[in-house]
Amino acid sequence: MANPRAPQRRRFGRRKGCRFCGDKDLVIDYKEVKTLRYFVSERGKIVPRRISGNCSSHQRKVTEAIKRARNIALLPFTASHSLD
Repeated sequence: MANPRAPQRRRFGRRKGCRFCGDKDLVIDYKEVKTLRYFVSERGKIVPRRISGNCSSHQRKVTEAIKRARNIALLPFTASHSLD
């Protein structure tokens, strides 16, 4: 029987694999905004590796592509909010 005062362990699901390692046809390109939208939060921030599941090399490429897309106005720098 478990001790009722013992701290509860967190159960984590299966670790996500890198999308780009799993699907070799998927390319990281700053012009493909639909692909990059998955890696940007609602607030416009770049989603970290531990959330997105990317490997380190692909996360660096995704980050670079997002920054390039922002510079040529394909992606917003921040979330647009109305002042109503």
